[in-house]
Amino acid sequence: PVGKVWCIAKPSVDEVTLMGNIVYACGEGGVNCAAIQPGGACFKPNSLTAHASFIMNLYYQRNQRNWWTCHFNNTGLVVFTDPSKFYIFCANGANS
Repeated sequence: PVGKVWCIAKPSVDEVTLMGNIVYACGEGGVNCAAIQPGGACFKPNSLTAHASFIMNLYYQRNQRNWWTCHFNNTGLVVFTDPSKFYIFCANGANS
């Protein structure tokens, strides 16, 4: 895709699924998840949706921003507006 794009968690996703997305991206997905740990650069906003969105976006950016790398079993959403502007996740993320 041309331009800036991000991957975020759909607002309707339940906490168990969000946690599963984080576990996958931080484990098998190879994403460094230190930023969302307490004291990390992106711990705030401190919500599971914000943390999952941040990590899902890191995974998406790391994998060439292909639509399928934001799928997360139909729980991810590609957006064209910087999510940090709406406090969906911190501005220190891997934004394209």
